[in-house]
Amino acid sequence: MQYENLIVQEENGIITITINREKALNALNMQTMRELGFFFRQDAPGRPAFKGVILTGAGDKAFVAGADIKEFLGLSSGQGREMSQFGQDVFAAIEAFPRPVVAAVNGFALGGGCELAMACHLRVASENARFGQPEVNLGIIPGYGGTQRLIQYIGKGKAMELLLTGDMLDAQDALRLGLVNHVLPQGELMGKARALIEKIAAKGPIAIAKAIETVNAYFRHDEDGFAREVAEFGHTTGTEDFKEGAAAFIEKRKAAFRGV
Repeated sequence: MQYENLIVQEENGIITITINREKALNALNMQTMRELGFFFRQDAPGRPAFKGVILTGAGDKAFVAGADIKEFLGLSSGQGREMSQFGQDVFAAIEAFPRPVVAAVNGFALGGGCELAMACHLRVASENARFGQPEVNLGIIPGYGGTQRLIQYIGKGKAMELLLTGDMLDAQDALRLGLVNHVLPQGELMGKARALIEKIAAKGPIAIAKAIETVNAYFRHDEDGFAREVAEFGHTTGTEDFKEGAAAFIEKRKAAFRGV
């Protein structure tokens, strides 16, 4: 697939994906969603080893200011279900990605944009960032996982308030509630995202992938997260990376992980 709405760049082992629809405040249309799905499910797995992914939006006003509402008009109930399922599948692929995915939220993250940010493993936000699920203002509800992930991050009470009122959170409130990990001046945003990925890249890559799997398992209704932890702990103890990590700890040196 040739990317039309994404700019995909790799530098020093870190891939930056910029949603490049600045005039539309980077709204998520179906072409953009297809491109995101293609990257995480087909493009990225075939690339040589890299450290992680940063997702951001073009310009300084919006990460993603929502879905492209024009594409919603005229949908039947069945078509609406199909669109919602497709979006959930794309965001699930991001959430399950075995390398760190950091959302660099550089402005509005509303509707589908908030859902996209929540599907990432970590979120860093600029001081002008705003988060929200304002779908009720249009007479619909979030469809790409927003009703489920927002509860996971900020709890039922506050999530219910935001989902029912359509109100927004500013960056500092998002930080206080645990929706974002760090808030910075906009000029420092990408540097912080890269620093987080570099820090994670120094750890055992198998352990990182298994930690992502196990944390995600906690929230799956059809899986026992504790059982998954037992299985993946056992997996990691049998790796060469664990032997190297333990030896490096005992010998007081930096580990040289190889991903095996």
